[in-house]
Amino acid sequence: MSQDSLRNAEAGAGPGASGFLPKLPIPYCGSDDRLAIAEMAEAFGVTHRTLHFYEEKGLLNAARLGPMRVYGERHIRRMAVINACRELDMPVAAIQELMAALDTAESQTEADRIFETALQSRRRELGAQQSNLRRQMQRIAELLETGSSGRDDPPPGHIHLSPIESECLGLMAAGHSAARIAQLMGMDITAALTLESGIVRKFDAQNRFQAVAKAVLAGMITSE
Repeated sequence: MSQDSLRNAEAGAGPGASGFLPKLPIPYCGSDDRLAIAEMAEAFGVTHRTLHFYEEKGLLNAARLGPMRVYGERHIRRMAVINACRELDMPVAAIQELMAALDTAESQTEADRIFETALQSRRRELGAQQSNLRRQMQRIAELLETGSSGRDDPPPGHIHLSPIESECLGLMAAGHSAARIAQLMGMDITAALTLESGIVRKFDAQNRFQAVAKAVLAGMITSE
């Protein structure tokens, strides 16, 4: 099979056959930069079915030499982007949009900008998921505290705070705003306000300042 045949096959390879792509590390599994499907799968730690799936979704097309699939350098670079996105659990639809946008990039700078924008968007999505998980964990803690577990009831006036609530209370006592607390605790402002409201409610207080004062009187935090 001649090198010219391989080049011609790559030239008609479909998505990603030309254009600019982010410069990501590329694994190699063979003696040159053209991989058979088995080598491609091994290089990226995926199955043959995964590569077929990406073809079905229009994300990746191999060069065809008779019945064989052959992946050239541009296919490998494209797969590096797809694989990185999947490692971030990015939805397939989002990857399709990203790759379509990259196919229209007219410079390396534009391709890098498109990829960075996609990463920033995914980071925001993961941040929102993290905040939701924190709220759910907080709610579980509250339900466990108030549910029937066979333990004696806490003494009158006793207020139990979860570790997250205790951390938040300490930051409230230090005078930090809800926005700063959100930043320090790695959550969004909505989650921080929800956490703070729960603390105020537990102390049967009217506001954050009264809650902190009651916590000081109860010996839960020390006044400076």
